[in-house]
Amino acid sequence: MRLPRKSSITSRAEFARVKTTGQAKAGRFVILSTLADTTLDSLRTGFITTKRSGKMAHERNLLRRRFRALVQQHAPEFPEMRRYLVTIARPGAAQATFAELEADWLRQARRLGLLTRPETKL
Repeated sequence: MRLPRKSSITSRAEFARVKTTGQAKAGRFVILSTLADTTLDSLRTGFITTKRSGKMAHERNLLRRRFRALVQQHAPEFPEMRRYLVTIARPGAAQATFAELEADWLRQARRLGLLTRPETKL
C-alpha cells in the first residue's frame, strides 16, 4: 500500500483535532494518536518529527521515511480505515533501529485497539 498525497494530514486544524479529541498512547520512541471519523474516505496519516527527536534534518527525514514504511506495512491490518493517525517521534527515536521503532509503534497500535493480531515474541 503506497501512501498517496490525499491521505496525508496537511492542516494544523486536523492535527489539533486529533490531539484534543482523539486517543494517544506513548511509548519509548513514538507517541501514536488516533481519531475515528466516519466522514473520511480512508486513513489519513501525519508525522511529527521535531528537532528534539533528531538534531539533523537527515535524521528527521529518515524518521519520516521509517514511519511511512510502518504505516504502509501495517495499516492494511486495521479493522477500521476511516480514521486519522498521527505518529510523533520522541527524543531518542533517531538513534533507534528500524526494528525498535517498529516494535514500539506496533505496541502502541495494539494499545489503541488498531491491531487485533497478538504480538509475537522472537
